[in-house]
Amino acid sequence: MLNHYRKTASFTTKIGLCLNLRSLPWYVQANPNTFFPRCYSLCTESEKQAFVGDFRLTMASSTLKWVVSQQDSSRGKARSSGEEAGDSDPNLQTGPENANPELTGLSGQLVDMACRVCQDHLGQLEDIDVSQDAAEGLTDDEWKDMTQKYYSLIRGDAYISSSRNHFSQCQALLNKISSMNPQTEIDGLQNIWIVKPAAKSRGRDVVCMNRVEGILELEAPDRLPAEDKRAAQKYVGTPLLIHDTKDKRAAQKYVGTPLLIHDTKFDIRLFLVTDWNPLTVWFYKESYLRFSTQRFSLDNLDSAIHLCNNSIQKHLKNDRGRSPLLPLHNMWSSSRFREYLQQRGQGSAWGSLIYPSMKRAVADTMLVAQGHVEPRRNRFELYGADFVLGRDFRPWLIEINSSPTMHASTPVTAQLCARVQEGVIRVVVGCRDGRCWDVGNFELLWRQPSVGLPPSHGSDLCVEGISVRKAKKQMLPISSFNFSSSPLDIQPPKVRCPLASPGPAPGPPLTAPQPDTKLRDAKVLTCSLPKPLKRPAVRGCQVKSTHTQPGGKIELHIRTWTRRSLRLPRSRALCLSGPGTINPSAHLSVCLLGIVSP
Repeated sequence: MLNHYRKTASFTTKIGLCLNLRSLPWYVQANPNTFFPRCYSLCTESEKQAFVGDFRLTMASSTLKWVVSQQDSSRGKARSSGEEAGDSDPNLQTGPENANPELTGLSGQLVDMACRVCQDHLGQLEDIDVSQDAAEGLTDDEWKDMTQKYYSLIRGDAYISSSRNHFSQCQALLNKISSMNPQTEIDGLQNIWIVKPAAKSRGRDVVCMNRVEGILELEAPDRLPAEDKRAAQKYVGTPLLIHDTKDKRAAQKYVGTPLLIHDTKFDIRLFLVTDWNPLTVWFYKESYLRFSTQRFSLDNLDSAIHLCNNSIQKHLKNDRGRSPLLPLHNMWSSSRFREYLQQRGQGSAWGSLIYPSMKRAVADTMLVAQGHVEPRRNRFELYGADFVLGRDFRPWLIEINSSPTMHASTPVTAQLCARVQEGVIRVVVGCRDGRCWDVGNFELLWRQPSVGLPPSHGSDLCVEGISVRKAKKQMLPISSFNFSSSPLDIQPPKVRCPLASPGPAPGPPLTAPQPDTKLRDAKVLTCSLPKPLKRPAVRGCQVKSTHTQPGGKIELHIRTWTRRSLRLPRSRALCLSGPGTINPSAHLSVCLLGIVSP
């Protein structure tokens, strides 16, 4: 029994999971964009172009969100200011330009360009004719200008002076985009992307970035490690450790609106056990939460804030401004999380949305990966899946890890991991032939029916009857020889072997002479004696008489002859030595050799 499968990179690596989940609609009626943040492989030119297009579209929609959020914020501030001052003057100006007069004012042209990009995108999704201007798209110079203005806007260095004039148009476009793109909510305003190495774990070399040129520079060819470090620090602002620049990277959309507990980000680690032939997935009911050591902020893209991996957070100290209600070891069990939701009046969110959505995401991922994994008997494997919750309690699958750590690093993992390992043994050993005994806290998430061999639909051919055999020729016995003439004048009868003599063998038997070694090694096929030839042949038959007197010994040396001249079938050699009927006091020793092909 082995705890590992081969060829699991289709879902245990960042790029494998990114590419394979795109084919999910071919397996089930599900949309991967509802549970997996969109992701692109940066190792191919086509994927890079797709990423740049997505970044620009998200930048345009984020601009519309900024306009709507500023208008809502202005209305809220105006309402509160009016209540405090007892004045409800509609001309009260509470925009960002009044709060900070040093900000750079941007014209409404930025909003017009953003609306143009979003309308073009909606027209492509709805498969309708778009305007000529939208069909042409923006030029490279227009994109560069729009990008730089957007950076100034989200950094808080600029504002749009006439944003209220575009509020209605921006709100209508955002409503249409949200109805067609389920990830509009998680995009946020910052357009942050998380860049990961393709096949590394434990948060190594993972960075969060919000500038497209910085992300593309990390994948530039022929870069030195020092250049990667300077590029990352330039766009992120924190020191990073780039180990290997040859690793392929994937860019995944960062969940910009995560659910926070006491202003701190967290993720959820859960366990599952699989068998692939047939596909069987066991889901562990309990999981645990991993908190960051720092308070959440989008103004700082430090990995200590946005990555909740225990392998990273265990080396950091908890922030002084973090809530004291959070544990010092930065972990909760899922039971403690459910209690927290219950205290806030949201206890039904776990059973009605969070837990079922995580199970459905895992099952869909396993279905897509089934065709890539190499199934073998007497094997199993334990995986760890990581989820991040949005502020609407919707879980988003981040990655699935092979060989998750079972180290008792905290009191939470000390209890949970021990129960998980015990449950794995119960599942693997206790479930055979579709029958399961006590499997602990595991529940069966998915099981495919066993697929047997397909039935044979070929024709049932049957031949009945009695085989017909060729009749054998009658053998003529050698009764006597007439030595009055020369041995070469003897007409040998054509008979099949073995030769038989009907009469008894008078006289004592004599020892037969040893045949020639050349004749012994020759391949022969029949034992019929040839007819005498009229003219000498290269290969023929010669009979030599060594003794012609009564009571003497007769030796017949029969050499090989050509099969082509006699037209006889192949046969094996037969050497007979026995008594003859030539003379009462004589003994016949005959060595017959068949024919060999020239």
